[in-house]
Amino acid sequence: MTDPNNKPRTVICVGDIHGYVTKLLNLWSNLQSQIDPDSFNTATVIFLGDYCDRGPDTRKVIDFLITLPKRYSNQKHVFLSGNHDFAFGGFVGVLAGEFEAKETWMEYADNEEREGWYKGEGYEKMHLQGRRWGGWIKAKFNAAKGIDYKGSIYDAAPTFESYGVAHGSSELMKAVPEAHKKFLADMVWVHEEDDVCIETQEGVKHCKLIAVHAGLERGKNVREQLEFLKAKDARVPKVTDLSGRKDVWDIPKELTETILVSGHHGKLHIEGLRLIIDEGGGLEGNPVAAIVLPSMKIVRDTDNFS
Repeated sequence: MTDPNNKPRTVICVGDIHGYVTKLLNLWSNLQSQIDPDSFNTATVIFLGDYCDRGPDTRKVIDFLITLPKRYSNQKHVFLSGNHDFAFGGFVGVLAGEFEAKETWMEYADNEEREGWYKGEGYEKMHLQGRRWGGWIKAKFNAAKGIDYKGSIYDAAPTFESYGVAHGSSELMKAVPEAHKKFLADMVWVHEEDDVCIETQEGVKHCKLIAVHAGLERGKNVREQLEFLKAKDARVPKVTDLSGRKDVWDIPKELTETILVSGHHGKLHIEGLRLIIDEGGGLEGNPVAAIVLPSMKIVRDTDNFS
């Protein structure tokens, strides 16, 4: 008979929220109803990033997230930075470390006019991604997604509006509460967990878990990548592990018995120990999903468990 006190701990990985607070609240309620109370109340909850943009309620999403540690004091909460959150932090000036803003622009300067980089108050000290986030993209239609852009290449207009200011306004820097700036500043770029259980066809495996918004870059030393991500070094113009696509899709071959979990890709993809949890993609009609370990159960905001 299994000792219930030795049952594997529950790890919940929540996909990209993108400003949809109603979806977030429904998902949280569904998780609470589908996981036994002891397991839920002591779970490790890893949010995979991209809390802002596209949806209408970024401010309310962050309001909810920052209450969780007090409301669920026996849970462990991890807030990963997504590429959208990194750019939001760049706009409001809370990226960690010392960097020369102009040095982050140089490699991509040919894109400034097409992408309509922000050039309002304070732009001289702004990281490249902050300028891209707060700017105005000239193209109206995003062919890759089949929808119109919302203000900038990051679809940031709804985030500005959720704080009561017009898109591209420097007033956002004053409108974002200090608690929200701290949330953006404190987000981690990578999270590692030891001894996470996962149910497989061969039985329950005990694995290491690495969570990073987009993934780990192909062909680069994993240990060096992890050290870079832990340092949150914003001197680079972009962080591929937060924003890449094909080059971060797979688990690096040097990792064994390691779960690699990400959001970012606009897909729900489960292949072995590679977990990509972003069924929503920031699109209004798509669900926000989470995966529960060790069971591998997918829970969505749209589920009806009644």
